[in-house]
Amino acid sequence: MAGPMALALALALAFIAVGAEAHKQSDSYLTLTVPVEGTRLAGQWDIALRDLDFAIGLDANHDGSITWGELRRAEARIASYALSRLTLEAIGRGDRNPCPAALTELLVDRHVDGQYAVLRFTADCGLPPAELKVRYGLLFDVDPTHHGLLAIIRGGRTEASVLGAESRSVTVNVSAPDRWQQFRTFLTEGIWHILKGYDHILFLLTLLFPAVVIYGGGGWEARGSLRDSALDVLKVVTAFTLAHSVTLSLAVLGLVHFPARWVECGIALTVLLGALNNLKPVIVQRRWAVAFAFGLVHGFGFAAILADLGLKGTNLALSLVGFNAGVEIGQLAIVACVLPVAFLLRHTTAYRRAFMPAGALAIGVIATYWLLARLTSADLG
Repeated sequence: MAGPMALALALALAFIAVGAEAHKQSDSYLTLTVPVEGTRLAGQWDIALRDLDFAIGLDANHDGSITWGELRRAEARIASYALSRLTLEAIGRGDRNPCPAALTELLVDRHVDGQYAVLRFTADCGLPPAELKVRYGLLFDVDPTHHGLLAIIRGGRTEASVLGAESRSVTVNVSAPDRWQQFRTFLTEGIWHILKGYDHILFLLTLLFPAVVIYGGGGWEARGSLRDSALDVLKVVTAFTLAHSVTLSLAVLGLVHFPARWVECGIALTVLLGALNNLKPVIVQRRWAVAFAFGLVHGFGFAAILADLGLKGTNLALSLVGFNAGVEIGQLAIVACVLPVAFLLRHTTAYRRAFMPAGALAIGVIATYWLLARLTSADLG
């Protein structure tokens, strides 16, 4: 009975999750340079070609690639689509003035995950802004998970923020940047990044499910105490945390770089191997070592959201620490939800002989799908 039940559960889980996001989430990079004196802002907005193609259609001949000619012919549509979804407002001298943006140049650049259109523009506010309000609405109508990574530069100082469907506007004091606000922003982004990162979650689950059981010759058997399970989880999560913190820092600092395609494929492979180890355990005693080794790969995936912001010094430190802390909070939230339930069910035959193999099989199917999708994807450079 356990065999058919496990297979049915695995297939159900796989069908539910197979449509989950298989790539790095959609991000754009918006940089606004505010003059120390004067009223005219300079802006640069990097938007992924794949996102623009999805939103307004750039691949005119439908051959699967976007040429420079196709991009240039769509310049007016790109400017209209993007700039209509960005509203800038200057606040100063007791007044509020809109800052209408106008495209000045269209270029192409490569980020860690592929080709991006680079929109350079100017915006005249009519007054020197002491504060700048940014309202952001790009792609939310077609991709509610999209984020805009914002950097505001004035007099050599930079303040960074993240804009999303739940937080579409931000007001920045350009005269005295709010470092605490920046830390909170990236703390929140780190939490959501792990909670929305299906591949990271599934890998974490492959580490959590076996924490309440022990593998012996006859299969999985229940652990004796919650203390033993919690200690196992502590070792595994600590190793994973240390590892991805190292590679996250190295990648964001620009000391180590791997192409996004191989990082994303590597993450999918870690999920697959974790699932296979639960189906047929090879490494039982030192799962923390596996978590550490695979955590190094996941750290490069976490770095994708910060690596292209170009932050330095205090701004980089605040964003990096805040984002990493957010990731840890997200992980602990998952542990707090999963571990008590798994511990309560560990004695049941359904958990040990149905859910354990079914969960591993389902995760393995999903990871295989992601791996194949990422290997064959044309939009990861």
